Amino acid sequence: MNPQSKNGQVFWTAAVVVILLDVLTKALAVKYLLLHFPKPIIGEAVRFTLAYNPGAAFSMSLGPYSRHIFGAFAIGALVILYFLRRSTRPGDTMRALALGLAWGGAAGNLIDRFVSRPGVVDFIDIGYGDVRFWTFNVADSAVTVGALLLAFVLWREDRIALATAAAEAAALDTTDRPHSAS
Repeated sequence: MNPQSKNGQVFWTAAVVVILLDVLTKALAVKYLLLHFPKPIIGEAVRFTLAYNPGAAFSMSLGPYSRHIFGAFAIGALVILYFLRRSTRPGDTMRALALGLAWGGAAGNLIDRFVSRPGVVDFIDIGYGDVRFWTFNVADSAVTVGALLLAFVLWREDRIALATAAAEAAALDTTDRPHSAS
């Protein structure tokens, strides 16, 4: 298999799996959870609590046009992530996976932004007692994991590029020096 087509396969598989899991879990949350009534999963640490987010991440809002403004940002992100995937070196499956996770998560929340009238469905509630993280969903998790994985991949690429540049500079330094006769 061509390494570039393998990148595409990894990217699209990750994206589609995230979208399907996100849509399915949100539908189940809406069907089986009561709004703002937590259902303990692992004691108080992990609960399922149905919430709707009409804004963006962390419930940011830009007023009555939030849905359209954040939808436009999501579409822009999808285009950028797609072109980043297209420019990924053949065989760089880790980068393709990271971009696919982020693309699938962005697409999942974009779908929900326009399908769910009250806002994006969030239901994963982590914390202890009154100290809780923001309620989130599968798409949010995929975007976060994809972004962290992409940051690691880019950091690794920078380290390799620096090491290569240093090795090339050292090689040039030794070949440019006059040789002394012993």
